Amino acid sequence: MPHFANPLLRNIITRNPFDNIKRKRCLQYLKTLKTLQNDGFKTIYFGETNIAESLLTGEDFSDGCFTQTPTWCIVHAGGSQGWVPWKYRTFLRDEVCIKQEDSLFSEFCDVARKAYGKCAIVVKERRQRDKKKPEEDKEPEAQIHAPSVINLKSLVCCPEVAKSRGHELLFLPSLYNYLNPLDSAWSSLKWFIINNRKEFCFQYIDSVYSYQYILVRDLISKGIERINPSKWKTLTNKVWRWENYYLGKFS
Repeated sequence: MPHFANPLLRNIITRNPFDNIKRKRCLQYLKTLKTLQNDGFKTIYFGETNIAESLLTGEDFSDGCFTQTPTWCIVHAGGSQGWVPWKYRTFLRDEVCIKQEDSLFSEFCDVARKAYGKCAIVVKERRQRDKKKPEEDKEPEAQIHAPSVINLKSLVCCPEVAKSRGHELLFLPSLYNYLNPLDSAWSSLKWFIINNRKEFCFQYIDSVYSYQYILVRDLISKGIERINPSKWKTLTNKVWRWENYYLGKFS
């Protein structure tokens, strides 16, 4: 019976033609970020996450009887000093689909300027499928481009708006989301919701029906509050180590 001397040989690793370009984009992002940090810019990470109603209620759809339920979208930002002292927003996804908030990013930039001065605002780039093979006759640097704006599901992030407040808007390339500590903060928030939702749930029973109430805003607010500056410092230090690793590896 044939066998492999090295189990790693059982898998054939195929490289996407865009891999080299993605690495160069990541290196370009990191060098730009480090340059801004050396120039006195504070790094803050801005983004959103979805909270499904089933996460809040603990409903189990494993029996296959799934029904469409509301989803909340939370928009917030943070960095090594903790959450940005800004009134974060919570939207129902149906409301977001009707109209994106055009003025929200402008308001956020104003608050960040008052709190920290000039900032490097990092936003995750929305992932897109590779539609065509890169042209080999062009220089790699010519194929590296940053989008003019980032359309999140709830708002639009525009570099010109950031610049008008003295900030710089950076787009974190897709596939490198672990260089964004905000993702880990969102995960901590969701785990807090799962583990503590019963404490924010009340039940009312009348002569006919039984009602269940969940204090959604209080539950989310408490979860965000639990991610304190010390935890943020831990998250950003982890990202900082990854950044230095990639700067050494890709340079």
